[in-house]
Parts: sequence; C-alpha cells; structure tokens
Amino acid sequence: MPRGLRALPGAALLGLASFTAQAGALVELTQQSFTDYCSRSTPLTARQQARLLRLAEIVRQELEQSGHPIALVSRSGLNLQRLNQRYSHAGLSLREGAELPWAVRQLYYACDEKRPRLFDQGLAGFVMGTDSPGAGHLSVLLLPDSPPTRALRRAALDRPLALGLLSATYSANAYAFSSRYQNCNQWVAELMGAAWGGLPAAPAEPPLRERAQTWLRQAGYKPQPVDIGSHALMIAAAFMPMVHLDDHPEADRFALRLQVSLPEALERFTQQQVPGAQRIELCHAEGRLVLRRDGPALPDSCQPAAGDTVLPLD
Repeated sequence: MPRGLRALPGAALLGLASFTAQAGALVELTQQSFTDYCSRSTPLTARQQARLLRLAEIVRQELEQSGHPIALVSRSGLNLQRLNQRYSHAGLSLREGAELPWAVRQLYYACDEKRPRLFDQGLAGFVMGTDSPGAGHLSVLLLPDSPPTRALRRAALDRPLALGLLSATYSANAYAFSSRYQNCNQWVAELMGAAWGGLPAAPAEPPLRERAQTWLRQAGYKPQPVDIGSHALMIAAAFMPMVHLDDHPEADRFALRLQVSLPEALERFTQQQVPGAQRIELCHAEGRLVLRRDGPALPDSCQPAAGDTVLPLD
C-alpha cells in the first residue's frame, strides 16, 4: 500500500468500542490513538509475511478457479468483537480491468492529504492490511457472470461514476443514508446502488450519492446497526477526528445504535441482488489456514469442522 494510505473504519470503531467508565480518560485515549494511527504501521516478521503471502495466493487461486469476473472481499482488521463485528473493510476484487489481475478496488483514507481516495490494491497488500498479522479472517463472495454482476463490474470500472460517488469528507462511522460523510464500505454500497439502479454519472439533481442511497433504501438495503452501549462513548466521539455523529438521526443517537455500512450488510444485500453468489470464508492462525464454503461462520478460534479445508501456511 502506498505510504499515507490507511483503512480507518476499524480503528475508529475500535475507539468507540474501547469502553472505560471515565469519559475523560476515554477522550484522552482516543485522541492519542487517532493522532498516532496514520503514522504507524504494524511491522511484519519474515514468517508472518510469508504466511500472509501464502494466504493471498490461496485466495487468488480460489478466485481464478471460480471463473467468475468479480468478488466482494472483506477482511478483519482491528478487533471489533466488542461491537459484535468481525469484518471492518471491504472492496471489489476484479479479474480484469484493474491495475493488476484480481486487484481490490476500494476506498482508502489518504493520511497525508487528509481525504479519501480510490485505490487498486493487490491481494497480497489487501490481506496484509491488518493490525493482527498472526491471526485473522477473510470473506470472499464470488459473483457469477450475470446481468447484475456485469452491471457492478461496469460501474466499478467506470471512472467518472466511481469518482462521482467519492465524498471529500471521511467518517469511519458514517450514517449509511447521508451524503455528509462517507466510509470505505459506504462507497461500495453506493456503487452497488448506482450499478443496480442504472443511475447515470452525468450531473443531475439530486446528486449521484443521494440517488444511489435512495435506490438502496428502496431496494431493501439494511446497514449494520452498531450498538455503542455507552453515552460516555457518544460524548467521546466528539473528540475523535474521523468519527462524527451529526449525520446520524437523533433517534439513533439516543438509542445508541448507529446505522453504518459494514461488510456483513454488503454481503447480505449482494446475495439478494446476485442469485448464485457463493461465499468462501477463510481464517488463519498458528501457521494454518481453514477454508469453508457456503457454511456457517467460522469460529473466532479458527478451529476447523468436518468438511472444512485445512492447509499449512508454512
């Protein structure tokens, strides 16, 4: 990943998840975490790097063998278990048309520029974009060649359309049906809305992002409800540079449940829109990989069950 690009939704949501009884201490903690986040990266040992490269190669082989043109890929990043979320960051992996075969087209936050950008990232870089290199989960939703799949691929490769859906202002917890801010998964959702709603990129009123959100809502897209669980955390959010509350409905703020676009919601909606989509989930821990096809979610412990594929990463 180029210097200065970071995937921030997990980091910001983790700041909300880090509960403490003292709001003042929480504010100090979260301010420091955001000050440091863009300038830091997790160092990989040689073994960790080799294992993640092996994992990326296995994912690439699965994508290639599927014969499908595009996949929705999601990865675990920081620990969001306190928010009951496994996956924090999603993008579209394209067999052809991107800078590399199966590169992941996604939104990232450019720390140096302090604004979001669109970026094609190779699978190896995507897999390595985690703060837990020793263990993690990856979800791959394979989309078969069909009219909805072709429409989504065209939209992803349509530069004016893709850029027309890019907001200039980032918020990790952006409300899914507001155009005031945007997070990385929200860009993917709105791209789906523009693709499957047949929305043109040409200037029109209302703006493209609002039209895409209207189509998503009417089509039954349900963003992920994130249970904050503490008024102290809501207060602390005001001190987090990339977390905002002013785009969320007042009722959601009072209920401490924010509607945010996250990978799980994207997967559910895609499965509704693309018949025959196949899901593969992978996890890795202690030098081994577990792969499951179209089954229940893998456990946090990454322990295999009957029918799972287990492969060494060393």
